[in-house]
Amino acid sequence: MKILILNGPNLNMLGQREPEIYGTQTLGDIETLCRETASIHHADIDFRQSNHEGELVTWIQEALGHVDGIIINAGAYTHTSVALHDALKLHACPIIEVHLSDPETREEFRHLSYISPLAQEVIKGIGAAGYPQAIEIIVKTS
Repeated sequence: MKILILNGPNLNMLGQREPEIYGTQTLGDIETLCRETASIHHADIDFRQSNHEGELVTWIQEALGHVDGIIINAGAYTHTSVALHDALKLHACPIIEVHLSDPETREEFRHLSYISPLAQEVIKGIGAAGYPQAIEIIVKTS
């Protein structure tokens, strides 16, 4: 089983960026947590981060037919990217949307997600714990 885990803009700054909202764990800490969870289920993960929308789109396209599930925390692109929506729409595998905070409790502009209509599930507001939960969901449904 192969799972693609994508992280969008500014997530490389976790641990430094607004720890009162996003916590103190780094993206490296979250990757370690994901690898540990995937290992328990004998799954392979491809964990990536980019601040560039087009690079995320390319990775999604390249994964077509090669992954059993996608976990995506698109960061700010969640609320703006029709391009990510269209790329994800190519996939028949489970897509899980993850957010460290709960966007619906924040600024109005964060309430719209272009990812949610394609997601099998949206996990939000539970911090880094959302990532292993998403892996578990994909393992159970694939």
